[in-house]
Amino acid sequence: MSETTAPARRGLFASERARTIAISVVVVAVVTWSAIGLDYSGLATFNPSLALEALRGLLSPDWGYVYDGSGEDLISLLLLTIGIAFLGTAIATVLAIPFALVSSRTLWHNPVVPRVGKFVCNVLRAFPELVYAIIFVRVVGPGPFAGALAIGVHQIGMLGKLFTEQIEAMDEAPVEAVRAVGGNFWQSLFYARLPQLMPIFSSLSLNHFEIAVRSASTLGLVGAGGIGAPLIFAIQARNWATVSIILIGVVVAVFAIDLLGGAIRKRLR
Repeated sequence: MSETTAPARRGLFASERARTIAISVVVVAVVTWSAIGLDYSGLATFNPSLALEALRGLLSPDWGYVYDGSGEDLISLLLLTIGIAFLGTAIATVLAIPFALVSSRTLWHNPVVPRVGKFVCNVLRAFPELVYAIIFVRVVGPGPFAGALAIGVHQIGMLGKLFTEQIEAMDEAPVEAVRAVGGNFWQSLFYARLPQLMPIFSSLSLNHFEIAVRSASTLGLVGAGGIGAPLIFAIQARNWATVSIILIGVVVAVFAIDLLGGAIRKRLR
């Protein structure tokens, strides 16, 4: 038996080695092609003195910008950014649940309905928040509301997809038990499905709230509120001390939200 299996094993190892070599060659070829396609002419204008100036500015943050009571200081803008992310995530969480119910193939006998729902979720999450922010700035005007709508619409697609996967992977035994005693669709939904799913949905929403804070930090670049606008203005003015303190503030805020979200997720398990 060992004599017959040895050639098979050698053939298997040879095929795996060939596949690994083929994948490696393709990866190296893609990386090389991408590197060749880049425009390196900008290196001709590189100025070491400007780079050192930027580095010195980044190492000397403007602590006076942290809070000055003007409403345009770091703390005020970070709170606004967090508010944009929270409202956008809340909108997405509420609206993603019906999208997930429509997209789940375990809830529908007709396969067309879940396919349409999944297609809509894929379309919504295909575009980044900045694209939605540009659209909503034109529709509702510049400001935090446009940023919250941009994050909300994008995350409807993201959370809708994740919620759908959880619904399709959940344990169907409690649902069958409710149906066995005469429960209808809505009773099985509220008494068997949602009690299992809500802790998972809450955990996913908290995780995407952390992501939304990072996204909201850049939406100000297109006029959708938050810390992004003063950041780009400081970069354009080469005010590296202000850039430094803004980056520090964003890092601290994201780290604090990550710790808080982690603690809440542990309680939800």
